[in-house]
Amino acid sequence: MAAKEQEKEAEEFVYRISTAQEWEELQKAGACYGGQLDKSTGCIHLSNLHQVQSTLQNFFLKTQAELYLLQVDSKKHGDENEHQVGLMKMEWNGRFQPVAFMK
Repeated sequence: MAAKEQEKEAEEFVYRISTAQEWEELQKAGACYGGQLDKSTGCIHLSNLHQVQSTLQNFFLKTQAELYLLQVDSKKHGDENEHQVGLMKMEWNGRFQPVAFMK
């Protein structure tokens, strides 16, 4: 992907690393409060594109859970702080994909 395209995508989207359980809840209920860290802080934690790899390494390295990378439309979640929001809604997601770890 060209640098200009990556920059545009970085502005339009943020990313959520979700467990299969969280992704399933989001699809069924249309919204969710995330995992334990999110619930304890009252925020859904999102990452910019350049932060996804370090977020995986820092918070998910030892997990055995199936993970998904959710692409969130920055304009749809409507929070000024694009990294954290109170409740994640299904309508924010543009696309998702399973995450494979190389350990």
